[in-house]
Amino acid sequence: MSSDHQALDSAVKKATWRLLPFLGLMLVLNFLDRSNVGFAKTAYQADTGISDAAYALGAGILYLGYATFEVPSNLILQRVGARLWLSRIMITWGIVSACMVFAHTATTYYIVRFLLGVCEAGFYPGVLLYLTYWFPAKQRARATGLFYLGVPLSLVIGSPLSGWLLTHHDVFGLSNWQWMFVVEGLSASIVGIVGLFYLTSRPAEAGWLTDAEKSALSQVIEAEESNKLHKVRHTVLSVLKDWRVLAFIGVYLFIQIGVGPLTFYFPARLAAAFGGGLNTNIGLLLALPWLCALIATRVFTVYADRRQNHRLVATSMVACGTIALASIGMTSNPWLMLFAACIAVPGLAASQPVFWSLPTRYLGGTGAASGIAFIVSLGNLGSFASPQIKAYVDNATGNGDAGFYVLAILCAMAVILLLSLGSAQSDSKFLRV
Repeated sequence: MSSDHQALDSAVKKATWRLLPFLGLMLVLNFLDRSNVGFAKTAYQADTGISDAAYALGAGILYLGYATFEVPSNLILQRVGARLWLSRIMITWGIVSACMVFAHTATTYYIVRFLLGVCEAGFYPGVLLYLTYWFPAKQRARATGLFYLGVPLSLVIGSPLSGWLLTHHDVFGLSNWQWMFVVEGLSASIVGIVGLFYLTSRPAEAGWLTDAEKSALSQVIEAEESNKLHKVRHTVLSVLKDWRVLAFIGVYLFIQIGVGPLTFYFPARLAAAFGGGLNTNIGLLLALPWLCALIATRVFTVYADRRQNHRLVATSMVACGTIALASIGMTSNPWLMLFAACIAVPGLAASQPVFWSLPTRYLGGTGAASGIAFIVSLGNLGSFASPQIKAYVDNATGNGDAGFYVLAILCAMAVILLLSLGSAQSDSKFLRV
């Protein structure tokens, strides 16, 4: 092995151990603060009197704030650096998440959730862009998968934690759901402050890499970026004229529509099926699907990188997750429901880091900053639409299971779009695998 290859491998290994655990911790807190309203649903509504329709609107309105500021946030990150901007995002969203303690009316609930989306905007696409600065394309799905372990890990840890926090009443005069939001929100702010001193924006700035490692890694990343820009050059807005980018947006949107009920409704649904409310025991059971997703994320991202068949792996996973999602609505047996979730959650959650290898291989330069942000922001509108669709369908049919069926049908559109990417004629190798 040449000295350049040795230096490159050493740099990638160091970046893996230095950056990915901390980025994963950030994602754990990000996803937990975004989804913990699902754990608080029963207690929160009982305490405040907020209706199911108001709950659904507030659960989803976060993603309107997210979508509005996603692209500007990613462009700012590209200009000021990931260390400063990702840390700023963490600090502000943690403070706003803790402000849920004041959300006693529907209006304040909407305001806090919208502002949470504004503050979070740019985090996920920002990290995806950040990973393109540090990891060559051949290792990127694996690196993205290690980062994305934060999503299932957030609920492997967060499900029992949230259940446990909800068993505590009148701590410092706070109700159980208020206490949960304060603890989980301020934890994010603390990690954001640490990030200001811990993260490094680019390889050239890394004091923990040798000069040879900096040079080898920078050369490979710059060569890949140059190659992408030679094939297709995008401006901030021209990405939206590219049919592939539109297909990527559609895939991500329909996956988020499928993930929505698993995040916002499944915890309360499972607790009700067991005949009680959310507590530590139910929280432990709710961690099982996300533990399965934790394992699946690692296994399938490594497999896709080794076989270089990311599109087919993502398609198969989303298809299995979609079928399992529909199955959740078909049973009232809590154990069958939990079994279906142990397939649905890995299928729809663990497929996402595999999927992200497709747009990050295709987009470069300013097109990568804006394109990734557009995919996340417009795709996340699926997370806004999902609870609204479920609430409307359940109310219109008088059947609390009907919403799961409709959302599963919509989620299946992601499978169709992934298949269409492979059937199109293109010079881009990734579209044919």
